[in-house]
Amino acid sequence: MIAPVSDLLPLFVERGALLDGHFLLSSGLHSPRYLQCARVLMDPALASRLGADLAHSLRRVMGDLEPAAVVAPALGGVLVAHEVARAFGCRGLFTERQDGVMTLRRGFTLEPGTPVVVVEDAITTGKSTREVLDAMAAAGAKVLAVGSLVDRSAGEVEFGVPRSSLLRIEVPTYPADACPLCAAGSKPVKPGSRA
Repeated sequence: MIAPVSDLLPLFVERGALLDGHFLLSSGLHSPRYLQCARVLMDPALASRLGADLAHSLRRVMGDLEPAAVVAPALGGVLVAHEVARAFGCRGLFTERQDGVMTLRRGFTLEPGTPVVVVEDAITTGKSTREVLDAMAAAGAKVLAVGSLVDRSAGEVEFGVPRSSLLRIEVPTYPADACPLCAAGSKPVKPGSRA
């Protein structure tokens, strides 16, 4: 058994995954810091370890409930879903946008009532996670919990189900029209996966 990662922040720093600058987040907000989870997840052994840690953390908030599938939004959550599903011993699925709506594709299906866990690499506003929750509701699945490697909202975002994250960090965010970085003449870059 591999010991859990006790503190993710130094790991993100060590892997060059904590970026400073001016970033346009997938939520549309601007931020002076960005956590690039892909820099950590590119290490297969570490990705497996973090997936196991997140599954363990989710078990604590779900009690005796067990998911039949772990679902995440593409692209950022795909590896997280795969590794958390490995730890739970169930299927790992992902949703994609089709005509602007997050949906299960590629032959992925869920029977009504299927217990699922929804996971993400990082949560800021929760928009992508809510889109996956909507897709799960449309499929009739029963969401047991939401998990993420990183919670950039410092626990502020609610989903109506138990929630767990391996790292909670408050990262300042600003609407584009009130961004002090923009006011200082800086232009944001977009490091995430959503166009």
